[in-house]
Amino acid sequence: MRCRLLFAVICLSLGVTYCYSQSAPKKKSPNVIILLADDMGFSDIGSYGGEIPTPHIDRLAKGGARFTQFYNNARCCPTRASLLTGLYPHQAGIGGMAEDPEKPKINDEGVNGYRGFLTPNSVTIAEVLKSNGYHTYMTGKWHVGMHGKEKWPLQRGFERFYGILSGGSSYLRPFPPRGITSDNGESQYDFPEEYYTTDAFADNAVKFIKEQQDDKPFFLYLAFTAPHWPLQASARGAPGVAGVGHGLDEILAEQLHPGIAA
Repeated sequence: MRCRLLFAVICLSLGVTYCYSQSAPKKKSPNVIILLADDMGFSDIGSYGGEIPTPHIDRLAKGGARFTQFYNNARCCPTRASLLTGLYPHQAGIGGMAEDPEKPKINDEGVNGYRGFLTPNSVTIAEVLKSNGYHTYMTGKWHVGMHGKEKWPLQRGFERFYGILSGGSSYLRPFPPRGITSDNGESQYDFPEEYYTTDAFADNAVKFIKEQQDDKPFFLYLAFTAPHWPLQASARGAPGVAGVGHGLDEILAEQLHPGIAA
């Protein structure tokens, strides 16, 4: 009797578990968006005490988690290598500087930690998410390998790409070898009058999402070049920074040589 009762309880438990597994809706994986600023100081934005108005970024900080203790590399490309792979930058192949557009081998020190591009055995977040059913998009600055298409975003897990492969470029007319690349294609040469890379990167990110034909989750890596050099404001944004640098030369001269600037 005791054995029959135990068997009945087990069968009932299995039945409940089966019914629950059949009725419970499958939870959809979340979309993931990473927005990256380039060479920005941690105190440059309003939510960290900066004087420059950054209301949209501040709203994101207010509605989310804001780190008060964090570490990153002092250079942008090693930081990108760590962000994309979860490894120390030298483990991913970029312990120093990434490949230079004009001089392909100048930053390749010939040892695994300092090749200037992501090593083939360093797995990117895009590769992991793509293998788990995500669409993967990138716009903006790559800067973790450019000489040889095997180092480009589409060969490192991304389905779509619009941006620059190098470390910096003109915001207004980004011509080769620091030019705009779409997916695996040739560089862009024709730019509208009001072209500005910050706007173009954001617009193409939205375009990639809107062109998606299914309901699969997506991963978007939007890596702006701003505020990296060259310091070029758009025609729309220029009036807001007019006169910001006025008197800067005199201030620097006084700091370097007190009493001489006058």
